[in-house]
Amino acid sequence: MRTTKLRATALAGAVCALCASALSSPCVAAEAADVPQRIPFQIATGSSTGTYFPVGALLSEVLSHPPGVTRCEAANACGPSGVIISTLASQGSVANVISVNTGMISSGLAQADVVSLAMDGRGPFRKTGPAKNLRVIADLYGEDLHLLAANRSRISSVADLRGKRVSLSPEGSGTAVTARAVLAAYGIPEKAIRPNFDSPEDAADLMREGKLDGLFLVGGVPSKVAQELIAGGVAHLVSLTGPGLKRLVKEDSYLDPHGIPKGAYGNSSEVETVSVDALWITGASEPENLIYGILKALYNPANRPTIQAARQGTHFVEASYGAKPAPAPPHPGAYRFFSEAGLMKPTAKALPDRAPGKKT
Repeated sequence: MRTTKLRATALAGAVCALCASALSSPCVAAEAADVPQRIPFQIATGSSTGTYFPVGALLSEVLSHPPGVTRCEAANACGPSGVIISTLASQGSVANVISVNTGMISSGLAQADVVSLAMDGRGPFRKTGPAKNLRVIADLYGEDLHLLAANRSRISSVADLRGKRVSLSPEGSGTAVTARAVLAAYGIPEKAIRPNFDSPEDAADLMREGKLDGLFLVGGVPSKVAQELIAGGVAHLVSLTGPGLKRLVKEDSYLDPHGIPKGAYGNSSEVETVSVDALWITGASEPENLIYGILKALYNPANRPTIQAARQGTHFVEASYGAKPAPAPPHPGAYRFFSEAGLMKPTAKALPDRAPGKKT
């Protein structure tokens, strides 16, 4: 293929040499035909030290298809020819949803519970209203809510957070949305705690310094922040149990009861919590063929070793879960890919008729 391309380039040069004095349009066309169109496509993630950023970087590495990349010569090993995927840092899920829905960015990563609120115009989206432009490319993987408590804090349950210094993560992040849902389900007003809105990494430093008692974090297991705090003898995981947990999953069925397995963090026991899926979202106006081609490469078996090496959370970039029902409708390119693979029913193409906060 490379030899053919070089011959084509040489031929284009010869044609232009013959008619250079006339500056004829066939010369320009011959040169332009040999240069692949550049297709920029961005992925808004989270903070550069957070859990979404490396996932975006992985997608960029696997799917970008610039000229001259040898591995892209194999069919569907990369995204469509010319696509250049860039990973952008952001405030997180809420910010990503707003940016994608308004067309400011090509795509982004966001928690399913946050997308559900956006589709209904609830929570942080009350002022902006329902996000009618959101479409789902794929369900990428499952994340777990981690509630970390400083060992010196005497926190052993959610109820013990009252009066404590607790990090909810930055405004605009998915963690802040889920953390507030937990507090509400357990009957703890935000004013009953001393909230902190630093990044999980900065919050972890405060906990090490004895300046923070609790920390909410949504991320795939294992989480680096959780690993370091637990291994360092600074913090422990707190389970979500009882009526509060039941209220939480009843209020938002995109949050599912889940256990962080025993031994996931050193000698830790199994911890009851909730999981939420990380979705790759885009706008309705993105070209169908582009999204279709991106998914063909994403689930190409040839790319599995690279993807598995970066695995986090549950069902990490698995096609059978990629088509899982989501709070926003699938993008036409996603519908085409997953329906051809026998993973999506024809009814999924229509905009879901949904009750607030409920799965379709």
